[in-house]
Amino acid sequence: MYPLGRRLLFSFDAERAHGLGLAALDMAYRTGTTGLVARKVKPLPTPAFGLRFPNPVGLAAGLDKNGEHIDALLTLGFGFVEVGTVTPKPQAGNPQPRMFRLPEHNAVINRLGFNNGGVEALVANVSRAKRQGGLLGINIGKNKDTPNESAVDDYLYCMERVYPLADYITVNISSPNTAGLRELQEEQSLRRLVGTLREAQERFGAQHGRRVPMLVKVAPDLSDDDIDAAARVLRELQVDGVIATNTTVSRIAVQQHALARETGGLSGEPLMNKATAVLRMLRTRLPDSIPLVGVGGIMTGADAVKKVAAGASLVQLYTGLVYRGPALVHECAAAIRRRKEAPSIGNLPPA
Repeated sequence: MYPLGRRLLFSFDAERAHGLGLAALDMAYRTGTTGLVARKVKPLPTPAFGLRFPNPVGLAAGLDKNGEHIDALLTLGFGFVEVGTVTPKPQAGNPQPRMFRLPEHNAVINRLGFNNGGVEALVANVSRAKRQGGLLGINIGKNKDTPNESAVDDYLYCMERVYPLADYITVNISSPNTAGLRELQEEQSLRRLVGTLREAQERFGAQHGRRVPMLVKVAPDLSDDDIDAAARVLRELQVDGVIATNTTVSRIAVQQHALARETGGLSGEPLMNKATAVLRMLRTRLPDSIPLVGVGGIMTGADAVKKVAAGASLVQLYTGLVYRGPALVHECAAAIRRRKEAPSIGNLPPA
């Protein structure tokens, strides 16, 4: 059914289609008809960060920024759903238009800019969710008007409020759509920020009687030296996990496209090789005690297997879901299952 629905959704601009797609999913959830578009995913328990995920295929942050659709999204078969990015105060994000589809490349360019209703609204939404069938990650960021020297205050504010509700928390310092945010990945800035948040994580853990894993999401545009430095900091501070990667500002793969000059992060198929290369480099530089989440460019089950082969314990989808629909969740889980059952076979075709 999704190919028909996609044809309709693609008749609207990308951001409008985003909202309509989520509204349709909510309707399917309320009427119990999600099974018409999503196949049931067999359990494939996967340990990571001290948690046990029902299966290793998750939804990346950005689709459900305010945590309004958690239960409906989990019915698609995801082993986990990550909501956000959320900021302390509500913010409108960047001016529209700010999302652009590149169908010839199975890609999207977005410059949304952390548009969200603020952390208090997200907490209220998450508190109402039933959260059956999968785990929940909450992705936190800073407000646009918060200078980098005060960024840690925004992250602490969000962490404190989402800590009791999250299965894990992701620190987003890699979006290209908030001016200066990626500067927080520089070695000394990263050490100060993550070090402070790690101390808060342990403090909140003692306060709430449960330790919530903290992950850091990195960009695909880091140089080899930047990756070395980031890995050194993340290893020394013993973060629980790393998500590789966010969207890219590179346009090499789409440079002939009419929309290539649009600013923002490029996601989808053109990101696959770049994101996987960063993932592979991080795996060689971090101990096995720090699991990795592979995200960026997964359009088929074979792509998901490539992320696992590069060192990912879990994978996440977003743009692939836009182009392929809910069937991609089942396809990726099935392909990873086959690899686990017969790892010598290598990259297998889609389910």
